[in-house]
Amino acid sequence: MSRKNNRINVPEAREAMDKFKMEAASEVGVNLKEGYNGDLSSREAGSVGGQMVKKIMPIRTAKYQRADRTAIGHMVEVAYSAELCT
Repeated sequence: MSRKNNRINVPEAREAMDKFKMEAASEVGVNLKEGYNGDLSSREAGSVGGQMVKKIMPIRTAKYQRADRTAIGHMVEVAYSAELCT
């Protein structure tokens, strides 16, 4: 039982999503054209999708080491992850 989850829920958003896809393609240097793009490699198509996700959900991470507060002379790795709302 397979469900397709890649449909656009608001039909009016189709044009905006197509424009967004074209912008993402130009940012990563992929020659995307209107209609069928079967001549693209998987790597090229994936880079367009990856760029779109990067722009929609920007998440930033930071890692650093600090002195352990409970064991003198030991270090602890600390990692923070934050989602930026734009």
